[in-house]
Amino acid sequence: MRKWGQHFLVDSRIAQKEVAYADISHNDIVLEIGPGKGILTKLLAERAKKVIAIEIDRKLAEYLRTILPANVEIINADVMKLDLSEYQFNKVVSNLPFEISSPVTFKLLEETSFSKAVLIYQKEFARRLVAKPNSKDYSRISVVIDYKAKVRILDTVPRNAFRPVPKVDGAIVEIIPRDKPAFHVDDENFFYEFLKKCFSHRRKTIGTIIRKEYGIHLDEEFYRKRIEQLYPREIGELCNLVFERITSNR
Repeated sequence: MRKWGQHFLVDSRIAQKEVAYADISHNDIVLEIGPGKGILTKLLAERAKKVIAIEIDRKLAEYLRTILPANVEIINADVMKLDLSEYQFNKVVSNLPFEISSPVTFKLLEETSFSKAVLIYQKEFARRLVAKPNSKDYSRISVVIDYKAKVRILDTVPRNAFRPVPKVDGAIVEIIPRDKPAFHVDDENFFYEFLKKCFSHRRKTIGTIIRKEYGIHLDEEFYRKRIEQLYPREIGELCNLVFERITSNR
């Protein structure tokens, strides 16, 4: 539905690719966000032990209950208002509503424990997930994803595989959460807020941002650089220095 930012997947070959990439077995409990008209849901239900499908549109949820098998649980709700930790699943396979790709991705990585996610995103957003420093696609979510998970783009999805047809192509992305973060940060909440502040002023030097936002000066070599020039681990180290300085001055 347009009001939910959802473009329905209508090409069964793409849905089959998603299921294959996710390596679904009869032991898996799969979360699907935005099942739409159920083209992917049906394939997941054939292979998985159970599918938990979250659909915000009431009429679609009612329709899905009439066409899907008993091992599919339809939840008519806004995924952003749910506590996903209350649901037991080990894989996530979804054609995500494009308009909520970023918050849903953050939510999945923060609230849940799963072994693998295979998700369809807008191609441009997928590039941000795997972007490296000094590229225009490098952003806050690039750093958070690197901190939390291993990510790769598996395939492209032509825009005509959806209805209504979006303005851009899609991409199938694999996300595998790390057993532990890629690097240490002293305080995760501070780290996330630090990323927001820095990337919202990405063209300014890090020194300028930190003086303005935190009122402190650090004599570090990379202090004159811009945030988009630093690797995630370097950003984590810088964040820890700022956090240590702030807490020591309290």
